[in-house]
Amino acid sequence: MTTSTISPPGISIRGRSIMALIVSPELPLPEWLEGLDEQMRRAANFFADRPVIVHFPATLEESDNAAALLDALDDRELRIVGVEGIETALLNGTRWARLPKLRQGRPLNPDTRTDRLIEIPDDPVTPTAPTIEPAAPAPPAGSLVIDRPVRSGQSIFFEEGDITVIGSVASGAEVIAGGSVHIYGTLRGRAVAGIRTGAGAHIFCRKLAAELISIDGLYDTPEHWGDGLHGRAVHIRLEHGALKLSAFD
Repeated sequence: MTTSTISPPGISIRGRSIMALIVSPELPLPEWLEGLDEQMRRAANFFADRPVIVHFPATLEESDNAAALLDALDDRELRIVGVEGIETALLNGTRWARLPKLRQGRPLNPDTRTDRLIEIPDDPVTPTAPTIEPAAPAPPAGSLVIDRPVRSGQSIFFEEGDITVIGSVASGAEVIAGGSVHIYGTLRGRAVAGIRTGAGAHIFCRKLAAELISIDGLYDTPEHWGDGLHGRAVHIRLEHGALKLSAFD
């Protein structure tokens, strides 16, 4: 994925055909915002209609109000779709509370595994027989059906379960689901799945032209999946800790 990091003087823009931008604020914030304003004056259309992910360095999280910074970026008409490097609990009680926490998806070696370490106490205690209680039945998963296209600027958020859109999702629109996302049309905007169910979520679309896709916090953009899947019916899922896209046809 090609990204740009915006930093106070001198500001650099790297890459081409950028579909998603990462901005990394730095202290002191007033100077960084001045540098951002100058960059936006010089390249007025650079941020237009492009999703922005805000990466919070640890020093910023400790020193400044995260919601106030996001408000400042929103005032500059940046389209913020997610955050990195910050605990989203810090945004509770603000209008940014539902903003997904994202991290970039990378292809991983399928043989890569993470071993779990089990600590054995020095003085083991003889375990007592566990009390077995009947498991409570799992509540049925909720679902939300949108029977019309999702227009640019609209945001559909349904934390309780799956979202199904009978139509297309326009550029500049977003669909954020606690479970899976089903798009029976063209996905031009952003689809975020697994806010509640995690890695078991899926994204299905009849025609892929998305700005950004994400499952369980892992996100990706067109630079990574390439032209081969553009415009095709696609199934998106997580495998071995990485996003996997495969065409139906």
